[in-house]
Amino acid sequence: MRLLVVGAGATGGYFGGRLAAVGRDVTFLVRSARIPHLREHGIQIVSPNGNASITPKLVTADTITSPYDVVLLTVKAFGLEASLPDIAPAVGPQTIIFPVLNGMRHLDILTARFGAEAVIGGVCKIAATLDDHGRIAQLAKFHELIYGEVDGAITERMKRLDAFMQGAGFDANLSPQIVREMWEKWLFLASLGAITCLMRGTIGEIAEASGGADFARNLIGEIAAIVNACSHKPGDKLLGEIVTSLTAKGSPLTSSMYRDLQQGNRIEADQIIGDLLARGQAKGVSTPLLATVYANLCVYQNRLNA
Repeated sequence: MRLLVVGAGATGGYFGGRLAAVGRDVTFLVRSARIPHLREHGIQIVSPNGNASITPKLVTADTITSPYDVVLLTVKAFGLEASLPDIAPAVGPQTIIFPVLNGMRHLDILTARFGAEAVIGGVCKIAATLDDHGRIAQLAKFHELIYGEVDGAITERMKRLDAFMQGAGFDANLSPQIVREMWEKWLFLASLGAITCLMRGTIGEIAEASGGADFARNLIGEIAAIVNACSHKPGDKLLGEIVTSLTAKGSPLTSSMYRDLQQGNRIEADQIIGDLLARGQAKGVSTPLLATVYANLCVYQNRLNA
């Protein structure tokens, strides 16, 4: 099986690097400007699960000569549509497109371009960033890829993909309910991002602030109500775990969106918060706190675009 990883940043570089390190056939689609650095330094992973360094196989959009078996999409959600012409030469009739983007909108975009048969569901769980030396720094021990057919079927191609992903030093799981997994991640990610971005602090700092924990609980409740209205009711156990995690005093937890915001980078406000808000409004769900979060993030985005 030949895998094309779109992007060699913190997410794509980590999972693609781990797979390449154990001998899987992995190629990275990168911008021309990234090639000199990657050829000189390779992909370096600094991780509590063990460091790794590989010399990656690299292509650019104009040097792809044949389709791949799997295209692992790890771009930021706001960069998806711009990446479609780049990946098109890599997509053949049997290619599996495996996105691990945040939210759900990307499934519609990919299906419209490549057809429903090509696209599977995917969830990525990792906390990682590029450090000042361009190395992939894993910030916590968890590292998991979850994948499956959107309709839940355990097909032969999913069995082959699952075999390819196993034994590479991260958790890899084939799921018969990947859409639910995606909604559950969105619930957590949107809650974490909304809380930390609006309050401009870690979960622990917000929990210590007057009214901070109540704000977090109420915001999680709004997001859970949207998920429920969209026919993916979160279980009481999951909701309890999310509330406990996101109201914990002393917790250093932040979201990647908050870290991007702090660094003055583009953020996935439209895909993580805006799309969720729109789905809630379409279902008649009252979400004043989430609307406030989105307005706040739109001010930030508009300043970047000015």
